Amino acid sequence: MDWNPSVFLRQIDPSAHARILATSGVSPEEMNMSNKDLGADVPQMFFDVAVVGGSYAGLSAAMQLARARRRLLVIDAGQRRNRYAAASHGFLGQDGRAPAEIAAEGKAQLLAYPTVSWLEDTVLQAEKHGNGAGNAEGFVLRTGQGRSVRARRLILALGVVDQLPSIEGLAPRWGRSVFHCPYCHGYELGQGRIGVLGVGDLSLHQALMLPDWGQVTFFTNNGACALDDTQRTQLAARGVTLEPRPIARIVDQATVELADGTRVEMDGLFTASQTRVGSPIAEQLGCAFETGPLGSYIRTDALKETTVPGVFACGDAARAAGNVAFAVGDGAQAGVATHQSLMFR
Repeated sequence: MDWNPSVFLRQIDPSAHARILATSGVSPEEMNMSNKDLGADVPQMFFDVAVVGGSYAGLSAAMQLARARRRLLVIDAGQRRNRYAAASHGFLGQDGRAPAEIAAEGKAQLLAYPTVSWLEDTVLQAEKHGNGAGNAEGFVLRTGQGRSVRARRLILALGVVDQLPSIEGLAPRWGRSVFHCPYCHGYELGQGRIGVLGVGDLSLHQALMLPDWGQVTFFTNNGACALDDTQRTQLAARGVTLEPRPIARIVDQATVELADGTRVEMDGLFTASQTRVGSPIAEQLGCAFETGPLGSYIRTDALKETTVPGVFACGDAARAAGNVAFAVGDGAQAGVATHQSLMFR
C-alpha cells in the first residue's frame, strides 16, 4: 500500500497541493506519510479524520470516508463488546456468523482502500488543536504507545463496557448462556426455558418481552425487583412464572442455584447490564452525555455530530441501546456527515 494521496496530488496539481499544505498546519514530511509508515517510530501523524474504535460502527464510518478518498486513520484496541459471543444474529447477510469473522472481513475490505491507515493502540488523551491565532483546526490524540495523531475531524466509535450484576458464575457465561438482547440470542433457545435475573426496573421489561421466545421464569431475587399488583397482573397475562427466592449463583450451563440450595435449570438466562462508554476521551473533549435506561451515552444530533463541533460519535457509545445492525447504520451516517462537514465548513 505505497500509494500516497499527497504525493499523487503534488504530481498532478502542484498548486493545489501547495494550497492544501499551506492551510493544513502540517509539515511536508507529515503530509507525505503513507500507510506503511505507521509501524515506524513516527512522533506525529496528520489525517483528515481519525476514527477511534475499529469495531462495526467504526468500520462502517471509515468505509464511507475511504470511498470519498479521504485520508483517515482507524485506531483500535481490539475490545469488541460482543467478543464473548460465539455467533452474531439479526444482521442482514451475516446471520449466525462469528463476530470476529465479521469484523475481520470488514477490516480487510476497508484496508483495500489506499487512503486508509490502521493503528492497533489505545487513545488515552484527546484535545482540540488550535487557538484561533493561526493554528490549524482539528484535534490531537495521544496514544498508549506514545504516538501523537492530528486530525481535522474525529469519529468516536468507542463502544461500551458492560457492568454485570454481581452474581457468582454470571460473568464466565456472559455472551454464551447469559445474554442481554433477545433479538440477538432469543431465537436460538428454541422456545425453551428462559430465566430473567432480576436486577432492577429494566428486568420487568425483559420479563414481559421474553415470552415471545420461550417459557419465562422471572427471578425477582428477594426484592431486587419490587412488583406492584398491576405489574404482577401483566406478567401473569404473559404466562411468566415468578420466583422470589434470592439467587446464590449460576452453575452448569444456565442453572440458577437459589440461596436455599434449590436448582432451577434453564436453557438460557437474560439480565439487564448497565453500560459505560468505553473510553474517557469524549468527556475530555467536552462532549455532552444523555442518560438512558442502561447508562450514559454520548449525545449527538440526527447526523451523529456531538455537542463539540467536528466530533462525531456512533455505535453503542452514542445510542441508548444497540446491536451490530444498529451500529453499522449509525457508523454509515456518521461517516457521511463527517465527510460533508469537511467539504462545506
